[in-house]
Amino acid sequence: MTDDQIQLVQHSFTFIETQAEFVAARFYERLFALDPALKALFRGDLAEQGRKLMSALRLVVRGLDHLPPLLPAVRELGARHASFGVQHTHYALVGTALLGTLNEVLGDAFTTETREAWLEAYETLATVMQDAALDLAAAPHRYRGGLR
Repeated sequence: MTDDQIQLVQHSFTFIETQAEFVAARFYERLFALDPALKALFRGDLAEQGRKLMSALRLVVRGLDHLPPLLPAVRELGARHASFGVQHTHYALVGTALLGTLNEVLGDAFTTETREAWLEAYETLATVMQDAALDLAAAPHRYRGGLR
């Protein structure tokens, strides 16, 4: 990601963060509309899951300008998601739901450049998570005990 893209993501997130509960709820509504079967992957309180989503986004967005130290946590998140049944194909749906939600919440501020910046950030992180899931499938013993 370029410095300008990082700034676009971080700046737009300051507004998103003020509406965290709404953003999370709309994200999950969009995700489940894209694939209702995904709802089965979520156990427990969806509002709590939304808080976890926003917390993870906050951590990643704030760390975009210093990404290497975050990558182990992102890999762990990817392995954990794989253990919950998240499939490779789900990442495209999540990306679509995320960008749609951002477009709705940011409105005119979700410019082409901002959209491209968010897409680049998402694809970067999703790739790290997917790689961790592949590693988990190849060597599941490496992640035992650290997932739940």
